[in-house]
Amino acid sequence: MEFAEQRRAMVELLREQQEISDRVAGALLAVPRHLFVPGVAPEDAYRDEPIVTKRDDAGLPISSSSQPAIMAIMLDQLGVEPGQRVLEIGAGTGYNAALLAHLVGPSGRVVSVDIDDGIVTQARRHLSAAGVSQVEVVCADGAQGHAGPAPYDRLIATVGVWDLAPAWLEQLGADGRLVAPLDLRGVQASVALERDGDRWASRSVAPCGFMRMRGPFAGPEVVAVLRRDPDLMLALPEPREVGDVPAALDAVPVEIAVKEMGPAHAASFSLWLALHEPRWCALSGKLGRGYGMSVGLVEGDSIALLAPEGSHLARGKGATGAGVAAQGHGPGGAGLAAELAGHVRAWDEAGRPDMSALRVAAYRNPAPVTGGETVVRKHHTTLVLSFS
Repeated sequence: MEFAEQRRAMVELLREQQEISDRVAGALLAVPRHLFVPGVAPEDAYRDEPIVTKRDDAGLPISSSSQPAIMAIMLDQLGVEPGQRVLEIGAGTGYNAALLAHLVGPSGRVVSVDIDDGIVTQARRHLSAAGVSQVEVVCADGAQGHAGPAPYDRLIATVGVWDLAPAWLEQLGADGRLVAPLDLRGVQASVALERDGDRWASRSVAPCGFMRMRGPFAGPEVVAVLRRDPDLMLALPEPREVGDVPAALDAVPVEIAVKEMGPAHAASFSLWLALHEPRWCALSGKLGRGYGMSVGLVEGDSIALLAPEGSHLARGKGATGAGVAAQGHGPGGAGLAAELAGHVRAWDEAGRPDMSALRVAAYRNPAPVTGGETVVRKHHTTLVLSFS
């Protein structure tokens, strides 16, 4: 099979880094990703990296083939079985729909919905080229789902969602499961939810990062393109004024050393910071020597970010030390770095609560008033967050 060796190498690398079920690994081995990103060299198509496939007029990425590691996590969260009906929100290149089609088998059905007719046409073309026939790609607002084949056994959103659309909950069967990159005050977490009495309760939570949903159901998040080629973007949980952040990032940072944290810890700290700090921000794109994301605080013409000691993220300068630092850029950068370091200390003293220990309960509005937990109110649902 063409490029089978590249797929095998990709799956082996993923399995070294994370747990992947045999069924999901089998789908990744069987489905040729390179056919879904025809403008990309095949050797690049099988890297564990997202591939941007469409941008808006401002240069902001609005569609992509997601990072395979994240796709594998979410597919395992979804727990698709042969013969099931699956609704996908966000068609993208069609690659994830093809993986779903492999998992449901010839007796199952996959419906993928996207608001962008150009993306729909592209996904259909790619699926046809890959010989995948049991996927229906529909051009419509994903917030409305697709009622025709309902009820569905599984629903997965491959775009960042701010709220749970009522149509999704109504179109899922009694034993259905929903997996979505859910916004938690600006931080995304892939949350698997099932019905639990009068609410939806999480069965698993994992860090993730997706382009946000467009259309009437979009949330208040703001993503600004700071630089093109290579990309550098600033994300805020809601609209607010910031200053000349690109100029601040060009300045040599002030560093305050903080305690070490690995990738899993960094994701958990991001959630902690978002729940405790209204000036939270995330910088993503080409950082240092590769693509990634860093969280921090932004105010006026200044920004502070977590980064390897001795690095300069915006300039692509590699680290010279082995630790982690709160780096402040711009005229108020030193003060923001000190505040960011304080948040790291508070998170550390709280026992470094991990995102995998997060429990999410979603109630249809109006929701009960609770105490002692974090409550995030949306338009249609209220989320109650707690750590086990």
